[in-house]
Amino acid sequence: MQLSIVIPLLNEEESLKELHDWIASVMQSNHFSYEILFVDDGSTDDSWKTISKLSELNPHVKGIRFLKNFGKSQALHAGFKAAKGDVVITMDADLQDNPEEIPELYQLIQSKEYDLISGWKKKRYDSLIFKNLPSKLFNWAAKRTSGVKLHDFNCGLKAYNKSVIKNIEVSGEMHRYIPVLAKNAGFNKIGEKVVKHQARKYGKTKFGMERFINGFLDLITIWFVSRFGKRPMHLFGALGVIMFIIGFGFALYLGIDKLFLNPFGRLITDRPEFYISLVSMVIGTQLFLAGFIGEIITRSKRNEPRYHISEELNLNTEQTQYSL
Repeated sequence: MQLSIVIPLLNEEESLKELHDWIASVMQSNHFSYEILFVDDGSTDDSWKTISKLSELNPHVKGIRFLKNFGKSQALHAGFKAAKGDVVITMDADLQDNPEEIPELYQLIQSKEYDLISGWKKKRYDSLIFKNLPSKLFNWAAKRTSGVKLHDFNCGLKAYNKSVIKNIEVSGEMHRYIPVLAKNAGFNKIGEKVVKHQARKYGKTKFGMERFINGFLDLITIWFVSRFGKRPMHLFGALGVIMFIIGFGFALYLGIDKLFLNPFGRLITDRPEFYISLVSMVIGTQLFLAGFIGEIITRSKRNEPRYHISEELNLNTEQTQYSL
């Protein structure tokens, strides 16, 4: 199979039929063998009913339904796990991503020049104050911190070589940083393509200040994980040793001063150096233990599932020819 199109969604029933028809038209005009994987992240509207109807009309349509809303990262993880195409395309379900971009994205991956192509919505039709400016600030910080030179980390339209999505773990709220995760996994052929951005036609945006703040917190997390995720002792252990040495140095100074230099001076507990020494050694010990515990955790396997699926559609069925 040439293409897997993974579409995570939450309450997008109005746009699904139109998006499906648009994608199917592009696929047929380019003679692609394909599958469309809708991942319903706990929608409370009739999105799943629409997906079910589409799967009856078009065997290329497959569906995964979560029991509740687990988040976009978990939806992408489930879609990546089920995807069978040589090239995997991700896009949002709100019609703001243009399916006409898919053939060129596919060719860029198949040419072996790139492992991943990220869309860049250079011209946007979103709110300037509430989405465009925060997005620019976020992308600037992400580029500076991660070292991945992309203009638009948030763009949902991306193309991946199959080997990329099968070798990375997308969890928490890390869907914004899949290019960074790919780079950390050893996939360095990461490119960018300017894509058309459509104005939202149905529903309302899911973007809010909470997601903006969470995005920056996730950026700090992924920076730490990428640098010290497999060796937390290198950070916490080093800081712990430094703090302990500082504390021990003050303690040694106080001991020498009290025993040999000024034995009849004020009590050690009346001197500020005593508390600096005590606090430094306690903090140093705690940091060292944090690094040690982190090392143990990284060697443990996390078996708890991050999401639960209630229904699936067409995932294990053979596909037949479909006509609009």
